[in-house]
Amino acid sequence: MKNLRLLAAIPLLFLFSCKKDKSGDDGNPPDPAALYFPPVAGSEWQTTSSASLNWNQTAINDLYTYLDGKSSKAFMVLKDGKIVLEKYFGTFNAESDWYWASAGKTMTGLLVGIAQEEGKLSLSDKTSKYLGAGWTSLTTAQEDQITIRHQLTMTTGLNDAGNGVDGGDCTTPDCLVFKANAGSRWAYHNAPYTLLDKVIESATGTTFQTYFQQKIRDRIGMKGLWIKMDDNNVYGSNARSMARFGLLLLNKGKWDQTDILKDKAYFNAQVSSSQNLNPSYGYLTWLNGKTTHMLPATQIVFNGSIAPNAPADMYCALGKNDQKIYVVPSLNLVVIRLGESAGLSHLAVSGFDNELWGKLKAVINY
Repeated sequence: MKNLRLLAAIPLLFLFSCKKDKSGDDGNPPDPAALYFPPVAGSEWQTTSSASLNWNQTAINDLYTYLDGKSSKAFMVLKDGKIVLEKYFGTFNAESDWYWASAGKTMTGLLVGIAQEEGKLSLSDKTSKYLGAGWTSLTTAQEDQITIRHQLTMTTGLNDAGNGVDGGDCTTPDCLVFKANAGSRWAYHNAPYTLLDKVIESATGTTFQTYFQQKIRDRIGMKGLWIKMDDNNVYGSNARSMARFGLLLLNKGKWDQTDILKDKAYFNAQVSSSQNLNPSYGYLTWLNGKTTHMLPATQIVFNGSIAPNAPADMYCALGKNDQKIYVVPSLNLVVIRLGESAGLSHLAVSGFDNELWGKLKAVINY
């Protein structure tokens, strides 16, 4: 893809993802009859007019003006799987590619679930089973505490500041130093996440790129590639491919009549609180509607949810500089935003989330 070659020149900008279980939610996917899925091949995608949904037309214009002023490049809203809003800014268009930053983490989280379903690995497995002893600078006893589940939940106990020089992205053993016992500390840390790629490769006997394409991308009609950028592995695609993955998340791992992930217990765990330290985090997925949340690069526990203006049952894949996939089961909504930083924070969870949902609330009137 021609634009993906440009990704290597873009400074790495990284993730986040959000959910609270809705009262009365039985954990099942939305009614398949209520969801539309675009064909896997081709560019066809049905639309629904915002007017037919009684959405506020004046507020839509205000929303677009706001997004344009926040350095946005692409914005989409799906309702019941159909496109209601699709807007591109500047020279960006439907075929333009952009990096997902850490929004790609949620795809990796789903891929781990697929590998477990296929019997390739188990979340309770020691990471050293796949990376070998000595993948960190920890003692054997300390290293043996770390499991795949800890990598998924950001609770490895490894120091997210790395060795004090290379920061939290470096994946060599000298950068992976002890901070706390596994499971006792939550800290957003790119390196243990990135190493899940090698865990998957070791477990499946194929490359991470190939396994992802075979199990997720090609089966739902996505485009895009994982690009190696320094210590990190970053996905890039157009906005519609991002929306396809959001629709897969909305339908709990099922694409139309095809199970991409059959294990619904795993999916429900991915979009539910994975530990008590930061209840706003699942398996590489951020969750809205919780009573407290933590953010990257800090150990402060903040009261309230990530985006109070958004529905409480929202879960999200969010990337640094405001790359966003919002999924709202109670409204059958998927919302996509790609672009430069909106200017409120370089972190993926920022004041932009709440501001944007304030604008969307005026549009949808939920």
